[in-house]
Amino acid sequence: MVFSYPYTGSIPFLMFFAFIPLLLIEDNIFRKRIRSSNLFLHTYLIFLIYNVGTTWWIWFASPGGAMFAFIINALLMSLVFQAIHITKKHVGIREGYTAFVLFWVGFEYVHYYWELSWPWLNLGNVFARHPQWVQWYSFSGVLAGTAWLLMLNLFGFFLFKNIILKRKSIKSELKLVVFYLFIVLFPLTYSIIQYVTYKEKGIKSEIVITQPNIDPYNEKFLGKIKNQLNKIGDLADRKVTKNTDFVLAPETALPFEFFEEEIQRLIYFHYLLDRKARWKNASLLIGASTMRYYKHKNSRASRKIEGGPGYYESYNSSLLINEYNRPHFVHKSKLVLGVEKVPFSNIFPFLEELSINNGGTTGTLGIEDESQVLKSNGITFAPIVCYESIYGEFITNQCKKGAELLFIITNDGWWKDTPGYKQHLALSRLRAVENRRSIARSANTGISCFINQRGDVIQQTKWWKKDVIRDVIYRNKDKTFYTRFGNILGATVAYASLFLFIFSILKILKNKYLPR
Repeated sequence: MVFSYPYTGSIPFLMFFAFIPLLLIEDNIFRKRIRSSNLFLHTYLIFLIYNVGTTWWIWFASPGGAMFAFIINALLMSLVFQAIHITKKHVGIREGYTAFVLFWVGFEYVHYYWELSWPWLNLGNVFARHPQWVQWYSFSGVLAGTAWLLMLNLFGFFLFKNIILKRKSIKSELKLVVFYLFIVLFPLTYSIIQYVTYKEKGIKSEIVITQPNIDPYNEKFLGKIKNQLNKIGDLADRKVTKNTDFVLAPETALPFEFFEEEIQRLIYFHYLLDRKARWKNASLLIGASTMRYYKHKNSRASRKIEGGPGYYESYNSSLLINEYNRPHFVHKSKLVLGVEKVPFSNIFPFLEELSINNGGTTGTLGIEDESQVLKSNGITFAPIVCYESIYGEFITNQCKKGAELLFIITNDGWWKDTPGYKQHLALSRLRAVENRRSIARSANTGISCFINQRGDVIQQTKWWKKDVIRDVIYRNKDKTFYTRFGNILGATVAYASLFLFIFSILKILKNKYLPR
């Protein structure tokens, strides 16, 4: 499982059979009527190895956050597998194997939306470095990739058990062999044909991406802001032409908080306008740390202003300075656990205070009520900040609202030179396939890049190097099936898995308390 994931092995076909050992362990415990707690011990160890082996790099940004992520996510995965086993044990073998697919896909769907959301390790993400294998994500999204892998593991388990363990002949299992090969080869063949024959759609736009390479630990939030903006401006000056539509600068390129209502009074806003005046027609998208004032408490992110009336909220924002030099803000909505959001503080408000009092940098940030798009130079685009790029349906909603291009701004230097920033980039490639949208990605310390509508990286910078790149990409208005309908598969499976789970609980209660 670890070796299948991008940049901890990048061998996705290993996930075709990675669950078979777990299914064999479960089957052995089931047949020998061993206590179910024994299965939990096995699964927790395996899923802990999977989480640590693929996302160990979180440690560099937050040791406590890394431990929490490893322990809790492994626990959740183990509980899902435990529910699968209990369904098989108390309801039936067929229902148990059905639950193997339904419960896991349902879990990943819920993992997109609940308070402890962490979809980084969804199984369908293993193809992020190989988008040519999954061009059909434009119909289904990542969760269909998860379902595909689970089915392959399930039927691979049946074949292994029957042919290797029970020593049945291949001839006697020929139908199962043919079916297994079909579900392996048909999606792959279809995807490769789609990949080879797909042609870029839309109108060309010239984009300039800056990578100022400002150390997030020792410079970004400590240094002089004018020096940092000079780096961005000087880089842009090298590449902007009269045809450039947008200049992109990374997340929190304006690192020190300011009230959005007062931006016109900021010296460095006017400095940006002076810089932008050199760039002919180009608009600027740049990351900023911002605040808003409220007379009354607006959300759980609202904090009382000390010594004065009202409240304020902090945001991780995208700032567009459009062709008329007017500023427009969109706030990051998918927040990083622990760093930008205190889980369950909406239910237990005291947790917010504990976070701030115990050294939390900001507590929970404010978010948008729904996904937003921006428009400049006649082009509608999706502003995507960092962690938001791993949320397929969130970006799909932006494309539904008219986004023709996807602009990602991020600051990946927190994880140092580890698989973390590479995985983050790779996951963006799946968003390009799902929506058939070109991507321009500005990363403070790398990797900045352009991604085409097939998910190919067509130009990129190096890690930890100050750089600027320019390219022409296509802005596309067409909507894919996934863009139109989103995670319809995930939602359907989630409801089906909920029904099966409730049915299993009722069956257990019936067997335990009602006479036979």
